[in-house]
Amino acid sequence: MSNPISRLFSLLGASFSVMGIRSSKEAGYRVLSDDGNMQIRLYQPMLVAETEIEADYSQAGKIGFNRLAGYIFGGNEQKQEIAMTTPVFRTAVGPIETLSTTIQSTSETNQWLMSFVMPAKFALTTLPQPSDPLVMLKSIPAKKVATLRYSGSLNQARIAEYSQILIAWLDERDIKRLSSPRSAAYDPPWTIPSLRRNEIHIDIE
Repeated sequence: MSNPISRLFSLLGASFSVMGIRSSKEAGYRVLSDDGNMQIRLYQPMLVAETEIEADYSQAGKIGFNRLAGYIFGGNEQKQEIAMTTPVFRTAVGPIETLSTTIQSTSETNQWLMSFVMPAKFALTTLPQPSDPLVMLKSIPAKKVATLRYSGSLNQARIAEYSQILIAWLDERDIKRLSSPRSAAYDPPWTIPSLRRNEIHIDIE
């Protein structure tokens, strides 16, 4: 099998241009409230393929993409290719109690969870089974999620910065947080930074 990251970016290149035009399907949700670049959404149930990586931020991204791209490009028992769905999630692994120190915890962690959203046509019982035991399939129930959208480069420092902004926005409104912040990426790395869609997501009560 050819390099899965190269194949993934080739596929994304057919769906996205450097000008930020997107046509890949997106995980389904309904907007419950809108406050500029902040939203509260109700996400539909979804399936994800996920993997946990122990490495620094940069290396974890490469390792995680390689594993998950390998799965959707036929690295499964059925040797079936699976369409790409956005976003790609990445979460620093750690207890929810570290939420108030997001900047410190994300800058020091070397454990990450990366997830690809699976197409809505699948059920957990019909998804191809991964050949790699480090790739796990999971069913995520419907849930409310607070989001913050921003553009520009996607890196560890900016994830930490915008996580703190979203946490402060929720705390000001006494909205209970149920998860650690996670990064949601919608564009390949060659997209012009000012046109990229990056988000921070936090599950809420």
